[in-house]
Amino acid sequence: MPEVSDDAGAGVGGRRATPPAPKAKAPSRVRMSAAQRREQLIATGRQLFAERGFDATSIEEVAARAKVSKPVVYEHFGGKEGLYAVVVDREVRALLDRITTALTAGHPRELLEQAALALLGYIEEETSGFRVLVRESPLMSGTANFSSVMNDVAHQVEHILGAEFKSRGYDPKLAELYSQALVGMVALTGRWWLEVRKPRKETVAAHLVNLAWNGLSHLEAKPTLITARRSRR
Repeated sequence: MPEVSDDAGAGVGGRRATPPAPKAKAPSRVRMSAAQRREQLIATGRQLFAERGFDATSIEEVAARAKVSKPVVYEHFGGKEGLYAVVVDREVRALLDRITTALTAGHPRELLEQAALALLGYIEEETSGFRVLVRESPLMSGTANFSSVMNDVAHQVEHILGAEFKSRGYDPKLAELYSQALVGMVALTGRWWLEVRKPRKETVAAHLVNLAWNGLSHLEAKPTLITARRSRR
């Protein structure tokens, strides 16, 4: 019986051939639950609406970025308007909750500081959500937007100012006007800061409160316009 050489199975040149490595199994695709898929689509829509706005975003883009078919998006939201409404509603509640939760101080100046910091903190940490809110809502849409959130905040500030005005002898009916002015000042500054991000939010809040508080602390009971005074001379 012939002996089996130690080189049996060797390749060319006497080198032993290396057996091919077993093929790695392709990872099985994890199927999302309906709730998980809905959350994925909301996150995708939020990003696209922030980047492009409502009109420039299509269901095709949402489906493509989420790697699903268009019928899946329609199944969950009924269309682009439905998805947009859910995204905006979530951002409205998130921003309003953040500001409401922040208003804990008893002193009006601290409340102004807390409101300003809460808004700037939201802009800093939830930039995409803020971009969605400050863009114009689609026509004929009942969806809430940034303006409606600021109106809600202004109503809360109105109650605070009303009590403060009354204690100082000012007309409390003017609290609504002043609350809209104060909240509008913070909101408009926030939109500017969204793009520049300088100086840091604490500095921006301090300057906003400086302007607002020092103005409020030296209010005239019955202010008149300088131009009106000159015309009466």
